[in-house]
Amino acid sequence: MWMSTPRRRMGPLLSAPCVLLLVLRAVSAATVGNPEDYAADEAERTAGENIVFDDYRGKGCVDDSGFVYKLGERFYPGHSNCPCVCTEDGPVCDQPECPKLHPKCTKVEHNGCCPECKEVKNFCEYRGKTYKILEEFKPSPCEWCRCEPNNEVHCVVSDCAVPECVNPVYEPEQCCPICKNGPNCFAGTTIIPAGIEVKVDDCTICRCHNGDWWKPAQCLRRECLNGQSLS
Repeated sequence: MWMSTPRRRMGPLLSAPCVLLLVLRAVSAATVGNPEDYAADEAERTAGENIVFDDYRGKGCVDDSGFVYKLGERFYPGHSNCPCVCTEDGPVCDQPECPKLHPKCTKVEHNGCCPECKEVKNFCEYRGKTYKILEEFKPSPCEWCRCEPNNEVHCVVSDCAVPECVNPVYEPEQCCPICKNGPNCFAGTTIIPAGIEVKVDDCTICRCHNGDWWKPAQCLRRECLNGQSLS
């Protein structure tokens, strides 16, 4: 004879949507953490949103150092810059036509809008030596020079006359050659003085051309007998 076992009554099963909802609530509760931390983060976020940066557009100008200038105010962006005027569109800076620097300027400063020459070369250099402005000097016996105001040296070379001799010599500190023995010319290989007749040998008399010292002398040869003139 079979005996029946009494059955227990089970409660109703949870549906899938209910289970998912319970899980989400548990996760949310775990992530919320300390309510004080949440309040601090919210305050920091709110403070960041409330930061206001100054905007000077249309109100003024700011230079690289952070100085603020009003509209219409004139200022210098830097020690070597041209002046600027603050406008609604930003700084408007002067761009003048700067004067040309002296070609002999030896010291230039850039402390203003335009470069400025502070020192001009006031001397001349010639062959390794220096001379003052308007100073005259002779670098050689044949040259006469002067240091001009434009720092350039102008020289004049002596124009020597043609010497009236065939054996000119150059003396120290003199530019042009001189005829120490006066005018002369060649009579063959012999040098004879000009202006007189010279007996070159027993039978020959020569004379220089007047003014034409470079020409050989005019010579007159007489008939001779045993080296003696017949005249």
